[in-house]
Amino acid sequence: MTDTSHAVRVLIADDQPLQRMGTTMFLAGQPDIDVAGEAGDGGEAVRLARDVRPDVVLMDVRMPRLDGIAATRLIVTDHRGPEDAPRVLLLTTFDLDEYVLSGIEAGASGFLTKDAEPGDLLSAIRAVAAGDAVIAPSATRRLLSRLAAGRPDPVPLSAEEHAGIARLTARERMILMAMGEGLTNAEISRRLHLAESTVKSHVGRIFGKIGARDRVHAVILAFRAGLVRV
Repeated sequence: MTDTSHAVRVLIADDQPLQRMGTTMFLAGQPDIDVAGEAGDGGEAVRLARDVRPDVVLMDVRMPRLDGIAATRLIVTDHRGPEDAPRVLLLTTFDLDEYVLSGIEAGASGFLTKDAEPGDLLSAIRAVAAGDAVIAPSATRRLLSRLAAGRPDPVPLSAEEHAGIARLTARERMILMAMGEGLTNAEISRRLHLAESTVKSHVGRIFGKIGARDRVHAVILAFRAGLVRV
Protein backbone atom coordinates (compact mmCIF):
# COMPACT_ATOMS: atom_id res chain seq x y z
CA MET A 1 0.00 0.00 0.00
CA THR A 2 1.27 3.49 -0.86
CA ASP A 3 2.21 5.70 2.11
CA THR A 4 0.36 8.79 0.88
CA SER A 5 1.71 10.96 3.71
CA HIS A 6 5.15 10.94 2.03
CA ALA A 7 4.27 9.91 -1.53
CA VAL A 8 4.75 12.14 -4.56
CA ARG A 9 1.27 13.20 -5.67
CA VAL A 10 0.96 12.92 -9.46
CA LEU A 11 -1.75 14.25 -11.76
CA ILE A 12 -1.89 12.55 -15.17
CA ALA A 13 -3.13 14.62 -18.13
CA ASP A 14 -3.57 12.73 -21.42
CA ASP A 15 -6.45 12.71 -23.89
CA GLN A 16 -5.91 9.04 -24.79
CA PRO A 17 -7.83 6.88 -22.26
CA LEU A 18 -5.71 3.76 -22.76
CA GLN A 19 -2.46 5.70 -22.36
CA ARG A 20 -3.84 7.40 -19.26
CA MET A 21 -5.08 4.13 -17.77
CA GLY A 22 -1.77 2.36 -18.40
CA THR A 23 0.23 5.17 -16.80
CA THR A 24 -2.13 5.25 -13.83
CA MET A 25 -1.87 1.50 -13.25
CA PHE A 26 1.91 1.60 -13.48
CA LEU A 27 2.35 4.55 -11.12
CA ALA A 28 -0.25 3.26 -8.65
CA GLY A 29 1.97 0.23 -8.10
CA GLN A 30 4.89 2.35 -6.88
CA PRO A 31 5.29 2.67 -3.09
CA ASP A 32 6.35 6.32 -3.20
CA ILE A 33 3.82 7.65 -5.74
CA ASP A 34 0.16 8.52 -5.28
CA VAL A 35 -1.97 9.14 -8.38
CA ALA A 36 -3.93 12.20 -7.29
CA GLY A 37 -6.11 12.45 -10.39
CA GLU A 38 -6.56 12.02 -14.14
CA ALA A 39 -7.44 14.63 -16.77
CA GLY A 40 -8.52 14.12 -20.37
CA ASP A 41 -7.65 17.62 -21.60
CA GLY A 42 -5.76 20.73 -20.55
CA GLY A 43 -8.73 22.51 -19.05
CA GLU A 44 -9.52 19.58 -16.79
CA ALA A 45 -5.83 19.41 -15.81
CA VAL A 46 -5.89 23.05 -14.71
CA ARG A 47 -9.04 22.53 -12.64
CA LEU A 48 -7.73 19.37 -11.00
CA ALA A 49 -4.36 20.97 -10.25
CA ARG A 50 -6.23 23.54 -8.17
CA ASP A 51 -8.39 20.93 -6.45
CA VAL A 52 -6.00 18.07 -5.68
CA ARG A 53 -2.74 20.09 -5.41
CA PRO A 54 -0.37 17.54 -6.99
CA ASP A 55 3.40 17.69 -6.64
CA VAL A 56 3.90 16.72 -10.28
CA VAL A 57 1.71 16.98 -13.38
CA LEU A 58 2.45 14.53 -16.21
CA MET A 59 1.28 16.65 -19.13
CA ASP A 60 0.65 15.38 -22.63
CA VAL A 61 1.65 18.19 -24.99
CA ARG A 62 -1.06 17.75 -27.63
CA MET A 63 -4.60 17.63 -26.28
CA PRO A 64 -7.94 18.97 -27.50
CA ARG A 65 -9.66 22.16 -26.33
CA LEU A 66 -6.75 23.40 -24.20
CA ASP A 67 -3.37 21.96 -25.12
CA GLY A 68 -0.61 21.00 -22.71
CA ILE A 69 1.39 24.19 -23.30
CA ALA A 70 -1.45 26.52 -22.38
CA ALA A 71 -2.39 24.29 -19.45
CA THR A 72 1.20 24.33 -18.19
CA ARG A 73 1.30 28.12 -18.27
CA LEU A 74 -1.97 28.37 -16.34
CA ILE A 75 -0.94 25.79 -13.73
CA VAL A 76 2.44 27.42 -13.10
CA THR A 77 1.04 30.96 -12.85
CA ASP A 78 -1.98 29.92 -10.77
CA HIS A 79 0.12 29.81 -7.59
CA ARG A 80 1.71 32.39 -5.32
CA GLY A 81 5.29 31.62 -6.27
CA PRO A 82 7.56 29.09 -8.04
CA GLU A 83 7.95 27.09 -4.84
CA ASP A 84 4.16 26.60 -4.55
CA ALA A 85 3.42 25.50 -8.10
CA PRO A 86 3.28 21.84 -9.14
CA ARG A 87 6.19 20.72 -11.29
CA VAL A 88 5.08 19.96 -14.84
CA LEU A 89 6.72 17.14 -16.77
CA LEU A 90 5.87 17.19 -20.48
CA LEU A 91 5.21 13.99 -22.41
CA THR A 92 5.92 14.36 -26.10
CA THR A 93 6.19 12.17 -29.20
CA PHE A 94 9.28 13.95 -30.51
CA ASP A 95 12.51 14.93 -28.75
CA LEU A 96 12.95 18.68 -28.11
CA ASP A 97 10.48 19.88 -30.74
CA GLU A 98 8.82 23.31 -30.87
CA TYR A 99 6.05 22.15 -28.55
CA VAL A 100 8.60 21.20 -25.91
CA LEU A 101 10.41 24.53 -26.27
CA SER A 102 7.16 26.40 -25.77
CA GLY A 103 6.26 24.18 -22.82
CA ILE A 104 9.57 24.78 -21.06
CA GLU A 105 9.21 28.52 -21.62
CA ALA A 106 5.71 28.23 -20.17
CA GLY A 107 7.17 26.75 -16.99
CA ALA A 108 7.59 23.00 -17.44
CA SER A 109 10.46 21.46 -15.51
CA GLY A 110 11.44 19.06 -18.27
CA PHE A 111 10.22 16.55 -20.76
CA LEU A 112 10.19 12.88 -21.68
CA THR A 113 9.26 11.17 -24.90
CA LYS A 114 6.27 8.86 -24.71
CA ASP A 115 8.41 5.85 -25.54
CA ALA A 116 10.66 6.41 -22.50
CA GLU A 117 11.47 3.38 -20.36
CA PRO A 118 9.27 2.97 -17.25
CA GLY A 119 12.31 3.41 -15.02
CA ASP A 120 13.13 6.70 -16.73
CA LEU A 121 9.59 7.92 -16.11
CA LEU A 122 9.87 7.11 -12.41
CA SER A 123 13.27 8.80 -12.15
CA ALA A 124 11.92 11.89 -13.92
CA ILE A 125 8.91 12.17 -11.61
CA ARG A 126 11.10 11.84 -8.52
CA ALA A 127 13.60 14.34 -9.90
CA VAL A 128 11.12 17.11 -10.66
CA ALA A 129 9.34 16.50 -7.35
CA ALA A 130 12.70 17.15 -5.67
CA GLY A 131 13.08 20.43 -7.56
CA ASP A 132 15.41 19.27 -10.30
CA ALA A 133 14.91 19.72 -14.02
CA VAL A 134 14.58 16.76 -16.35
CA ILE A 135 16.76 17.81 -19.22
CA ALA A 136 20.37 16.72 -19.56
CA PRO A 137 22.85 19.55 -19.00
CA SER A 138 24.26 18.70 -22.44
CA ALA A 139 20.85 19.54 -23.93
CA THR A 140 20.78 22.99 -22.33
CA ARG A 141 22.83 24.57 -25.11
CA ARG A 142 20.62 22.90 -27.71
CA LEU A 143 17.59 24.31 -25.95
CA LEU A 144 18.99 27.85 -25.92
CA SER A 145 20.08 27.59 -29.56
CA ARG A 146 16.57 26.60 -30.56
CA LEU A 147 15.10 29.42 -28.48
CA ALA A 148 17.47 31.95 -30.03
CA ALA A 149 16.81 30.70 -33.56
CA GLY A 150 13.06 30.96 -33.14
CA ARG A 151 13.07 34.15 -31.08
CA PRO A 152 15.92 36.52 -32.03
CA ASP A 153 14.57 39.08 -29.53
CA PRO A 154 14.16 37.38 -26.13
CA VAL A 155 11.07 38.17 -24.08
CA PRO A 156 11.99 41.19 -21.89
CA LEU A 157 12.44 40.59 -18.17
CA SER A 158 9.80 41.86 -15.79
CA ALA A 159 10.78 44.44 -13.16
CA GLU A 160 10.80 41.69 -10.54
CA GLU A 161 13.06 39.49 -12.69
CA HIS A 162 15.43 42.43 -13.31
CA ALA A 163 15.63 43.03 -9.57
CA GLY A 164 16.41 39.36 -8.94
CA ILE A 165 19.23 39.32 -11.49
CA ALA A 166 20.63 42.54 -9.98
CA ARG A 167 20.81 40.89 -6.54
CA LEU A 168 23.20 38.19 -7.76
CA THR A 169 26.77 38.41 -6.55
CA ALA A 170 29.65 38.25 -9.02
CA ARG A 171 30.27 34.60 -8.09
CA GLU A 172 26.58 33.73 -8.52
CA ARG A 173 26.59 35.35 -11.96
CA MET A 174 29.61 33.26 -12.94
CA ILE A 175 27.86 30.10 -11.82
CA LEU A 176 24.64 31.02 -13.62
CA MET A 177 26.59 31.70 -16.82
CA ALA A 178 28.34 28.34 -16.46
CA MET A 179 24.95 26.66 -16.05
CA GLY A 180 23.96 28.32 -19.32
CA GLU A 181 26.91 26.61 -20.98
CA GLY A 182 25.41 23.30 -19.94
CA LEU A 183 27.92 22.56 -17.18
CA THR A 184 26.96 20.30 -14.30
CA ASN A 185 27.65 21.27 -10.68
CA ALA A 186 30.71 19.01 -10.70
CA GLU A 187 32.08 20.68 -13.84
CA ILE A 188 31.42 24.15 -12.40
CA SER A 189 33.22 23.18 -9.19
CA ARG A 190 36.30 22.15 -11.16
CA ARG A 191 36.28 25.29 -13.30
CA LEU A 192 35.89 27.67 -10.35
CA HIS A 193 37.97 25.58 -7.90
CA LEU A 194 35.09 25.25 -5.47
CA ALA A 195 33.69 22.30 -3.55
CA GLU A 196 30.70 20.77 -5.34
CA SER A 197 28.61 21.30 -2.18
CA THR A 198 29.49 25.00 -2.33
CA VAL A 199 28.35 25.19 -5.95
CA LYS A 200 25.10 23.46 -5.00
CA SER A 201 24.52 26.03 -2.25
CA HIS A 202 25.18 28.88 -4.69
CA VAL A 203 22.74 27.36 -7.18
CA GLY A 204 20.05 27.23 -4.51
CA ARG A 205 20.62 30.89 -3.64
CA ILE A 206 20.49 31.82 -7.34
CA PHE A 207 17.11 30.12 -7.67
CA GLY A 208 15.80 31.99 -4.64
CA LYS A 209 17.00 35.40 -5.80
CA ILE A 210 15.71 35.20 -9.37
CA GLY A 211 12.56 33.22 -8.57
CA ALA A 212 13.56 30.21 -10.67
CA ARG A 213 11.72 26.91 -10.36
CA ASP A 214 14.70 24.86 -11.45
CA ARG A 215 17.89 24.85 -13.50
CA VAL A 216 16.18 25.15 -16.88
CA HIS A 217 14.08 28.11 -15.77
CA ALA A 218 17.20 29.80 -14.34
CA VAL A 219 19.11 29.38 -17.60
CA ILE A 220 16.21 30.74 -19.66
CA LEU A 221 16.05 33.80 -17.39
CA ALA A 222 19.82 34.26 -17.80
CA PHE A 223 19.42 34.03 -21.58
CA ARG A 224 16.67 36.66 -21.52
CA ALA A 225 18.87 38.89 -19.31
CA GLY A 226 21.75 38.67 -21.79
CA LEU A 227 24.02 36.79 -19.38
CA VAL A 228 24.10 33.71 -21.59
CA ARG A 229 24.92 33.85 -25.30
CA VAL A 230 24.47 31.11 -27.89
